[in-house]
Amino acid sequence: MNQQRFPLQLPAAVLFALPGTYLGGAEYLGLPHPELPSALAALVFGIAIVGAAFVLAWAAEAAQVDVSAGLALAVLALLAVLPEYAVDFVFSFQAGQIYAEAGECLPGPGGANPCALALANMTGANRVLVGVGWPLVVAIASIAAYRARRSGEGGSPSAKVGCVQMPRVMSTEIVYLGIATLYSLTLPLRSTLTLIDAAVLVSIFALYAWRLSKAPAQEPDLMGASAWVGSRPAPQRRATYISMFVVAALVILATAEHFAENLVQTGTEFGVDQFILVQWVAPLASEAPELIVACLYAWRLKASDALGTLLSSKVNQWTLLVGTIPLVFALSAGTTDGLPLDAQQRFELLITASQSLFAVSLLINLGLTLRSAVALFALFAVQFVSSITMPAEIDRIVIIVISVVYGVLAIAMLIRYRRDVLRTTRDGLITPFDKLESADEAAASR
Repeated sequence: MNQQRFPLQLPAAVLFALPGTYLGGAEYLGLPHPELPSALAALVFGIAIVGAAFVLAWAAEAAQVDVSAGLALAVLALLAVLPEYAVDFVFSFQAGQIYAEAGECLPGPGGANPCALALANMTGANRVLVGVGWPLVVAIASIAAYRARRSGEGGSPSAKVGCVQMPRVMSTEIVYLGIATLYSLTLPLRSTLTLIDAAVLVSIFALYAWRLSKAPAQEPDLMGASAWVGSRPAPQRRATYISMFVVAALVILATAEHFAENLVQTGTEFGVDQFILVQWVAPLASEAPELIVACLYAWRLKASDALGTLLSSKVNQWTLLVGTIPLVFALSAGTTDGLPLDAQQRFELLITASQSLFAVSLLINLGLTLRSAVALFALFAVQFVSSITMPAEIDRIVIIVISVVYGVLAIAMLIRYRRDVLRTTRDGLITPFDKLESADEAAASR
């Protein structure tokens, strides 16, 4: 791998993270620090989390040099959403503390219910990832493919005008997302999110990671900061990306709780619904770097890697993140009781699971068309607008209607591509990766 020029974006990301890191660390250590208004403090801490998320993404990309491609994408996706985990864990821990004292999940300071906020952040991030991230990748990949065709540049087997085509080796992500989604459809029927749910969902993630670990290692096509790290000799490379992991983790540890608290306090001060802020604003800080990386992949005609990164993130969030929320709650509360789910949370889980089912059905033939991407975005946009403009009673009706639409469309797609369901399931679960790669190479040469 050729030596790369030192990337200025790496120290820039660290510099952006420093103010929030100092403020957060100073509060923990009792050091002198300015008292900022809640809105400004939330912005400072949010920027620090974004900087840390970029550092995490670059480190995880560089680690692809040392691990299998499929597992690297999964690790990249997992580490890129660590800020999401941190914010959810803060709310889950606070909910457990309140539950331990009161025996139920009561609103905390400012009137917010931490139980509801933990799930609000998780469901919002999941829906943004699929409803905005996936369509954005298809749109950018289509533009890039059209530009390449007009200029006479070489094409790409994964990026075509109006479609992103995925290789068969990515069947694993689709299948395990499908398995997690089928299980998640039972969650809206519960009154609690239990440790049994945690065991099932974490087990699905463990099986997914084990399956990806069987994939052979490949030299990745890195860019920017990750290319510079990846071009270092092995000892320096590993020391560098491990150091980046540690630095980013420390930033997140110092800022996540303060970001969550100030975001909630901002809602209280400005009369903005705290649930809406946590559901739609907080994910912007944690999802933005990953979306940017995916869009850069798509623009470079690496559309399958772009969509694969976001798909892996969806698997991570829908298994490991959902599974660890009740675990953090139980540890905090000192109980084996599950995380209480009220009516609003069950509705949010319903539409998130329904969207996931529709998303899986769209990918079952290993392709995501522009028309399908528009459908994903349009349905997401309707519910997003409803959630911030309509009363809760009306919004719940909208959720039910859109969930039914998702379900009907998913069934129609699965019937239409019923032959692909069996092939993709077999490929995702048991077909050796070398056979899948051979099939992909044969398809690309045609």
